[in-house]
Amino acid sequence: MEAFVREDKSALSGAPQRWDAINWRQVERNVRAMQIRIAKATQEGDWRRVKALQRSLTRSFSAKASAVKRVTENQGKRTAGVDRELWDSPEVRWEAIGRLKRRGYRPLPLRRVFIPKANGKERPLGIPTMLDRAMQALHLLALEPVSEGTSDPNSYGFRINRSTADAMSQLFVNLSRGHSAQWILEADIKGCFDHISHDWLERNVPMDRAILRKWLKAGVIFQGQFQATEAGTPQGGIISPTLANVALNGLERQLVASFEKKLGVAKTRKLKVNVVRYADDFVITGTTPEILQNEVKPWVEQFLAVRGLTLSTEKTRIVNIADGFDFLGWNFRKYSGTLLIKPSRKNVQTFYRKVKDVISANKTVKQSELIRLLNPMLRGWAQYHRAVVAKAVFNRLGHDIFRALWRWAKRRHPGKKADWVRKKYFGSVGQRSWVFGTTVVKDVDSEVWVELYSLASTPIQRHKKVRGDYNPFDPAQEVYGETLRQERLLDSMAHRKQWIKLYMSQRGLCALCQCKMTKDTGWHDHHIEYRVRGGSDGLRNRVLLHPNCHVQVHNHGLSVVKPVPSI
Repeated sequence: MEAFVREDKSALSGAPQRWDAINWRQVERNVRAMQIRIAKATQEGDWRRVKALQRSLTRSFSAKASAVKRVTENQGKRTAGVDRELWDSPEVRWEAIGRLKRRGYRPLPLRRVFIPKANGKERPLGIPTMLDRAMQALHLLALEPVSEGTSDPNSYGFRINRSTADAMSQLFVNLSRGHSAQWILEADIKGCFDHISHDWLERNVPMDRAILRKWLKAGVIFQGQFQATEAGTPQGGIISPTLANVALNGLERQLVASFEKKLGVAKTRKLKVNVVRYADDFVITGTTPEILQNEVKPWVEQFLAVRGLTLSTEKTRIVNIADGFDFLGWNFRKYSGTLLIKPSRKNVQTFYRKVKDVISANKTVKQSELIRLLNPMLRGWAQYHRAVVAKAVFNRLGHDIFRALWRWAKRRHPGKKADWVRKKYFGSVGQRSWVFGTTVVKDVDSEVWVELYSLASTPIQRHKKVRGDYNPFDPAQEVYGETLRQERLLDSMAHRKQWIKLYMSQRGLCALCQCKMTKDTGWHDHHIEYRVRGGSDGLRNRVLLHPNCHVQVHNHGLSVVKPVPSI
């Protein structure tokens, strides 16, 4: 397949002179090639070569351009730091590439904000400036190949092609059999991001130590006052999750190795000590509570203490699988010997409150607008839980939301009878009745039916877990990684069959820049011949583009030609 863009070819073939002329496919290839070399040196234990390759990557034009692209296309692109600066134009972004230099770099303090947590408390976030975010993204490109090569097999948080569903699937493997471990250490680290030792990070994180030290000691600004940072890595920084992962790497491998050294391989296997971790949340299984209390827990506490961390005494507990435990929004429990994983009660209640808050805050909006606000929430929550035993929860929660919407509709027309309200706000679709939906004018001559996403209609689908030994920077696993990425992206498009057809016809590549489309990059549905100029809504007139590429096409009048499958 080939895609053609009608613009100045010389600008793409030679050295770019402006942001819009950058050949992003070549940028991606250059960065990827260097990352593979770093990963290989890591596997070989050649740390001197790793350091040299990292230095080369962070000084390259491709890596700097990629870093600027990331911070100007992600969700935080409209959120400024303490300097109130945003990189919202091609000219500013092009200039920013040249500002990513080690010499003279001095990060500004972070802007402190607080976001609500599920338990009613607030979580502090530190927002770096755009320049500091880009520098973090740049050095993350060099750090990720090392962290991936040294990570525990069952660490799933903030890693490429890994998710909470993978952690859930691994726990199912560890707990579902009749001879599986029956006891679980449910661990919680007290303020992980706030208490990680700076000294430990500087000694052990394989990256430019001078740059890392500047980030860690940058401080924060809250209510106009400067606050020094003596420990921790701020939540909100691009590189912070990876730093936390590096700090906790070894929790699984070293724990098992210590038991094998003490008891031998055969006896260690009989203890069924397994670690599953997602970022700073983890659980450890064992055959008896004594093993977990007297052997595993003290070892974990010592492991964390070296890194400046401690377990939360209130939230850390040892439970039997028959009593169940919550992890990542799910409840794991055995009923008469059968393991069932369901959405946790706390997660369901929190989500229902969010939905009710949206309905209550939009008492006077049009029905179509309320549906537009609710559908992403409902679809996202259902997609998260559809890999577990959630059908009964979907049905019950769908009924509760229906009752909330019925009260919303009745309140708008207090003088009308129930039958009149039903006909105005609810319709029938196929065999489903009482569907909350309405018709919306799409064009001058056409209307479309929009309806609330149906939780009850969400199919339950088993998740395909990533392999524990998967390394996204290992060329030998390239085919496996590409297949996994495409399967998961297609899975996220399941509610839009036309997007799937477009994605497959483009081989998962943006029709403009020919770079990969992922969940992180997102995608836009672009009409080649604009609808306002008479273009059709058929697949022959549509392509998928990166959101930023879509903006470039419209702002600069670029014409994208429909990709043609290669023979």
